[in-house]
Amino acid sequence: MSPWHAAQIGDAVESIDTPALILDLDAFERNLKRMADALSEKGVRLRAHAKSHKCPEIAKRQIALGAVGICCQKVSEAAVFVEAGIQDVLVTNQVVSPSKVAKLLALAQRARIGVLVDHPQQVTLLREQSQKAQVALDVYVEVNVGANRCGASPGEDTLKLAREIVSSPPLRFAGLHCYHGGAQHMRLPEERLQAIAQATRTAQEMRDALLAEGIPCERITGAGTGTFLHERDSGVFNEVQAGSYVFMDRDYRDNHPGPDDLMFEHALFVRTTVMSQPTADRAIVDAGLKASSVDSGMPVVWQRPDLKFLKASDEHGVLQVSPSTKLQLGDALLLVPGHCDPTVNLYDELVCVRNGHVEAIWPISARGALL
Repeated sequence: MSPWHAAQIGDAVESIDTPALILDLDAFERNLKRMADALSEKGVRLRAHAKSHKCPEIAKRQIALGAVGICCQKVSEAAVFVEAGIQDVLVTNQVVSPSKVAKLLALAQRARIGVLVDHPQQVTLLREQSQKAQVALDVYVEVNVGANRCGASPGEDTLKLAREIVSSPPLRFAGLHCYHGGAQHMRLPEERLQAIAQATRTAQEMRDALLAEGIPCERITGAGTGTFLHERDSGVFNEVQAGSYVFMDRDYRDNHPGPDDLMFEHALFVRTTVMSQPTADRAIVDAGLKASSVDSGMPVVWQRPDLKFLKASDEHGVLQVSPSTKLQLGDALLLVPGHCDPTVNLYDELVCVRNGHVEAIWPISARGALL
């Protein structure tokens, strides 16, 4: 942890030290409301994905606008949010370590906790430990709807898992998890539409097959920022797990919008400083790999088409400078990260700004929660 903070409440934006993670509160709040309104008007639940922000203050604001709770990827992330008072948390992952299951069950004594399975061995472990602890868990069958990551194959594999959960109290069969991660960054709108149409058909077939066996399927959950309108309007999905919409990174903005897509605003930025300009066409900033994740490509310099972020090393970012551009050492710039989730994980806090001043500083409490 740094021995000092990038800013204090009340500071002018110009005085924020760098690199710092900046949240534009006005854009952020518009994003929150835009998503909440889009789902509430169709009666679809929002279970906001907190792996994007890792910040309990943001989760509370999402819930205040109607989200039923959050989801996250790790048991340790779930612990941070339960400790902060979040009462409904779904771990959208498989948990196969007995020690982690024990921790999950301890959380389930304080909040409603869900988890995913895609193999009978996972059900056995959850059943044995939940029966011993006499604690209930919501268990969803994750179905591979096209992403080809985790997920049981549609058909008998999915049905078998649901049957095992139903016959394993105090486990509760909560429904189907049908997230198509690969569709989120398909650049063309027709590609995203086709991918989610196929995912929806698979989800509906599995739901109907369960109902034919007398197994109610209360929830079909999934979707992300790139496709959520398709799931919302499907008539099959009744819960959306979008997360990145609160920040809107460069990778999502690279998607070509469809005619009816809902546009979110860039709200998350890395503030950086020009620290060197060895040549007229090359400048160096103090935000490198430790300040902005580049797994989805380089960040872009906000509202500066005359500057291009070329490459990054640990502590340096290299900019290509247009011939007509004049930079000064000490100039501050804003970067839009390529991928918000791992970028947020690099910082201890969000510096929240409005009207040219720091209004709040929010801890990123689940940063580094990998267990």
